[in-house]
Amino acid sequence: MPQIDSLHSVHASSLMRYLLKLNRGDRQTAEDMLQETMLRAWQHADSLPEQESNQRRWLFAVARRLFIDTVRAKQIRPVETAIVDFEHIARVEDTTEAALVNDAMRDAFGRLSDAHRNVLVDLHMRGIPAEEVAQRLDVPVGTVKSRAHYALRALRNGMAAAD
Repeated sequence: MPQIDSLHSVHASSLMRYLLKLNRGDRQTAEDMLQETMLRAWQHADSLPEQESNQRRWLFAVARRLFIDTVRAKQIRPVETAIVDFEHIARVEDTTEAALVNDAMRDAFGRLSDAHRNVLVDLHMRGIPAEEVAQRLDVPVGTVKSRAHYALRALRNGMAAAD
């Protein structure tokens, strides 16, 4: 019964080249198939051939069957489509209103102090936790929260003034 680690060290590189060729250079899929091939070798270690050339044939046959199964599964499975987030696409009826609101928001945001603007960007646009922002700015967490509160209030007031 061959050792799996020696089986891998002897045959993995040639199997990887073979699988890369079958998968048209898709390295991730080839690596997955190589791993699955070696897993099956481990699961059937007691029935693997003793001769190295026969082990090689066995491994390549398993790899080829895995590739064929993958191709067949892709033919059966419907084509995957990307999910489109329609929330960020303006509707036709409110395009002008959205442009005015965006302009007012940019104007109000531009009037914020650097400290307030930076805290809002870190907290709300980058999603950085208040504790991390405080640590990075070398200020207490309460200061970060206070700046965020007053910055949001200034934005609301700036937006209200634009109406």
